[in-house]
Amino acid sequence: MTAVTSKPVVRRAEMPDNVRVTLPRVLRSEWSKFWSLRSSYFTLGGMVLAMVGLGGLFSAVTANRYPLMTHVEQLRLDPAQVSLRGYAIAQLVIGVLGVLVVTGEYGTGMIRSSLVGAPRRWPVLVAKAAVFAVITLVVTEIAAFAAFFVGQAFLDGQHIGTTLGADGVLRAVVGTGLYLTVVGLIGTGIGFVIRSTAGSVATVFGLLLVLPVLGEALPSDWGDKINPYLPSNAGQQLLVVHPDAAATLSPWGGFAVFCGYALAALLIGGYLLRRRDA
Repeated sequence: MTAVTSKPVVRRAEMPDNVRVTLPRVLRSEWSKFWSLRSSYFTLGGMVLAMVGLGGLFSAVTANRYPLMTHVEQLRLDPAQVSLRGYAIAQLVIGVLGVLVVTGEYGTGMIRSSLVGAPRRWPVLVAKAAVFAVITLVVTEIAAFAAFFVGQAFLDGQHIGTTLGADGVLRAVVGTGLYLTVVGLIGTGIGFVIRSTAGSVATVFGLLLVLPVLGEALPSDWGDKINPYLPSNAGQQLLVVHPDAAATLSPWGGFAVFCGYALAALLIGGYLLRRRDA
C-alpha cells in the first residue's frame, strides 16, 4: 500500500501594517529624496534668480528707455509682462528639474530600489509628480510675485507701473507659476518615457522652443489651425494680460490644452514604467 503524502499548504503571510506600501508612505519617501539632492536647491534657486533678476533687469531697461520710445511703443507697453519676462529662462530650468527628478534615479540605479519598495510601480510615478508639483508651484508662485513687485518698483519711476488689481494682471502673475509647474510635469513625464537625462532635456527644449518656430514656418492656412495648440503657445495664453478677443484659445482654455500635454506625458510614462524593466 502506497502512502499518499500531501504537500504542506503554504499560506502567504500578510504584510504588517507598519511596513505595508501605501501612497502616503511613498509620498514621504519622494519628499525626502527630493530635498536630499543638492541639484533641487540649485535648480530652484536658479529659477528664482532668473525670474526675479531678469524681471528686474528688463523692467529697469524699459523704464530707462521709456522717454525715448515712440508713442505707439509706449501704448503697446505692458508693464506686467515686462516684469514677468524672466519666465522664458525659468521654464527651461524647471523643465530640466522635472527631468532630473526621474532620470537621476535611472542614472544611479536607485530606481530599482524604489520599484522594489513599491512593486505596483504606479505609486512611484504619482508620488514623484505630486511632490514635484506641490514644491514647484509654491516656489514658482513666490518667484512670480517677487518678480512682479521688483519690476513694478523700477517701472513706477516713470509712472508706468501697474497693480495686481488691474484687469488681467493677477491672472498673469498666478498663471506664470501654474505654467512653470506644468512645464516641469511635462519634463517628469518625458523622463519616465525616455529615461535618459540628455534625451529627455532635448525633448523638453524641442517641445517648448523648437516646435513653435517650426510652426511659424507652416503655410498660414495650416499655421492658424495648428500653432495655437502647440504646447508652449497654448500654455502661454494664461500669461497674456490683455488677450486678443479673436484668439483661438482663451487664457484658461489654452492652459487646459497645455495640461493635456502634461497628462499625456505622465500617462505614457506610467504605462512604460509598468511594461519595461528598470
